[in-house]
Amino acid sequence: MLTIGTIVLGAADVPRAAAFWSAALGYVPRDGDAGDDDWTVLVPASGGGPGIALGRSGTPVQEHPRVHLDLYAEDAADQAAQVERLIALGAERVDWDLYPQDPDFVVLADTEGNRFCVIDTSFEPSSGAS
Repeated sequence: MLTIGTIVLGAADVPRAAAFWSAALGYVPRDGDAGDDDWTVLVPASGGGPGIALGRSGTPVQEHPRVHLDLYAEDAADQAAQVERLIALGAERVDWDLYPQDPDFVVLADTEGNRFCVIDTSFEPSSGAS
């Protein structure tokens, strides 16, 4: 059986990306190794879950990436607080042209422009009835 070991993200500035994702997710360098300017792997400080590998990349960020991270928030208030915390860490809001009418997610970009979403896991779509 296969399991997800690491999720790999490209970065022009690996140390900056590592600092962002460490602060955003509470991750630490694997085996205490901070890596280098070309490659590093971060893992959950608590021990469980997939790692994030950051590798130097010169390719442009995709405007509508086929693969991205979804970060789960408990409810709308937690989602709003997490979005503001992530922005304070260096993330940016993305002017996303594919939002549905009643979204349960907010699209952000990390310090390298990689898109990710913050999801309100308590979201219930409105029925449209008054």
